[in-house]
Amino acid sequence: MKDQLIRMTAANHQIRGFFIGHTGMVEKARQIHQLSPVASAALGRSLGATAMMSQMLKGGGERFTLRINGGGPIGTILCVGKQDGSVKGLVDHPQVESVYLAPGKLNVGAVVGTDGELTVIKDLGLKAPYIGTYPLTTGEIAEDLTAYFMHSEQQPSSVGLSVLVDVDYHIKAAGGFILQVMPDIGEEVLSKLEKQLLQLPPLSQLLEQAEDVEELMHLVMLGFDTVVTERMEPRFECDCSRHRMEEALISLGEKELREMIHEDGDAEITCHFCLTAYHFNRDEMETLLQEALSPGKQQV
Repeated sequence: MKDQLIRMTAANHQIRGFFIGHTGMVEKARQIHQLSPVASAALGRSLGATAMMSQMLKGGGERFTLRINGGGPIGTILCVGKQDGSVKGLVDHPQVESVYLAPGKLNVGAVVGTDGELTVIKDLGLKAPYIGTYPLTTGEIAEDLTAYFMHSEQQPSSVGLSVLVDVDYHIKAAGGFILQVMPDIGEEVLSKLEKQLLQLPPLSQLLEQAEDVEELMHLVMLGFDTVVTERMEPRFECDCSRHRMEEALISLGEKELREMIHEDGDAEITCHFCLTAYHFNRDEMETLLQEALSPGKQQV
């Protein structure tokens, strides 16, 4: 299935939704971070959710962050997305040992845990970002996001997320959806939607059936008139840069920069999201020290 994210409406705008196929995105994350199968499933679900929830932002310069920490062995899952479809993500322990609910069915909830919460941060370009949190109840991510939408945003929603990992650890398929009902939805339409979602086969099965994201949408929304309003290509893409790393070094201040130059002479900073390494030699470090000493950069 080609990576694609679509925005749709159904039942004459009484339902809105997002559907994603992001196999390539998760495979790239797996290769960068050398993820174990269950880490691929956990991060892959979170990346899909982040890509879809980023489409709920209003402006192109806004950023969406999803942080999940349930106290389980995988540690924290952190994903950041933008409205253009770019998403980056990481987990604390990418090589966490895989556990299974049944043969071939990964137990994501066991490695995520339920002793913690999920946090949604929306940087809308204002003085302070919107921050919403909700306690984890299953660690399976989709169910927890469904509860978050209902209780933290008062938005009745249904979230489905799935990642299929092959025996050689490559990603066979990854996809999901977020469906939300509008305030003026009719009782008949709501009842029909609830019945349809309850009788759906496992999302993993639908991902194996569907050839593309639009077919996945039709399988999930069987019996509903659906209209696709937007299509885009989601991608794992980090926005780190040498300039950002320079700013990070400058922000350390005079004392720490002098110690680094004296002890090591140079420095190397690695981006946690994409593992790109940025090297700074002694001359470059001396230049950054001078910048740190400039009037506008003085540390308090």
